[in-house]
Parts: sequence; structure tokens; C-alpha cells
Amino acid sequence: MNRFVKETFSILIYVVIGVILFFILNHFVTTANVDGDSMYPNLENKEKIMVFRQAQVKRNSVIIFNAHGEDPTATQDINYVKRVVGMPGDKVAFKDDQLYINDKPVKQDYISKEQQQQGSEYNYNGENLKNWDISKLAKTKWTYNKTATVVPKGKYFVMGDNRAISNDSRYWGFVDQDKILGVAHTFPWSTNSTSRHNINDLSK
Repeated sequence: MNRFVKETFSILIYVVIGVILFFILNHFVTTANVDGDSMYPNLENKEKIMVFRQAQVKRNSVIIFNAHGEDPTATQDINYVKRVVGMPGDKVAFKDDQLYINDKPVKQDYISKEQQQQGSEYNYNGENLKNWDISKLAKTKWTYNKTATVVPKGKYFVMGDNRAISNDSRYWGFVDQDKILGVAHTFPWSTNSTSRHNINDLSK
């Protein structure tokens, strides 16, 4: 094998390896930028995050999803980042400053007491609901899923960590599994250890 053939073969190997790596990364992992403060303080505006496309969605997972067709105000494809609070079949309710899943109080150490309590109320255009459940929200507030009483099969109830300003399932309903682009993780160097734990570890 002459020198030219060897060099050509070496280049071809690198190209093939590059294509394989690109396919693997594109299929399993991608990146995204956080837009807004709805996940503050655990994710900050313009922070770059990793998105694991094939990761299993669990309670407390932070997910990236296409909100078009979920949030009626999203008139075109736009990605939201929120935390999964209710899994398929769950009954979600907020009463007396406490979030409940299937009638059991939920521990939410990943956000402040203020966000757990006042922040988790329904506050929109001057309207305030201190107590709510899926049935109440669905009947009076949502465009879709108006008869829902629990999280339907194949759907998720999501909320932002910055509850007081987050536009989430309280206001428009559920996220369909087919709309989920992946599970978010922070880069090791991009934030503090508390935020990394609150994003990367709570759904394990």
C-alpha cells in the first residue's frame, strides 16, 4: 500500500468516526439554551444545558418540550423547560400552602418556602387561587383537557421552579409525551453544586 493510499484511508477512517460520533451525539444528546427565569434559581436565563433525548422521564425530571399545541399562547414551535411534578395517573392538588400528589404532601427542597407556598398559587391577570386541583383548573382555566381529574396516560403535569412567574401546567394543562425532546442536565462547570443536584440528581 503506497503512501497516498494510506493517507486517503486514514482520512476516510477519521471521517467515518466523525459521522458515527455525530450520529450518536445528535441521536442521544444535544444542547439547548435556557430562555427566561421560570426555572430560577436552579437554571438561569441564557444558561446552556445538555438534553438527553433518550432519558427516561421521572417525577422531578427537568424536561425540554415543544409547547406548541400544549400552551394555547404558543402559536409556533417553541421549547419550554419545566420540572415534572405529576406523572401519568397522578392526582395533583395544592391546598393550604402545600402541594399534594395522590393526597400525600410533596417535599420540594429544590425551591424556597416562598415558592413552595405563595409561588405555587394560581396567579394570573390579578386572579388568585390559593387552593386548586386538576379538576378545578381544567374546568375553569384550560382550553384543552377540560374534563381531566388526574394526569392522563402519556401526559405530564409540569411546573417551573420559579413558581411565581412560571407559565406552566397550572395555566394550560399537560405535556404530551410525544412533545418531550429530552431530559435536561447542567454542565459540571456551569452552575453551583446545589443547582446541579436539583437539576441532575433528583429524578434518579
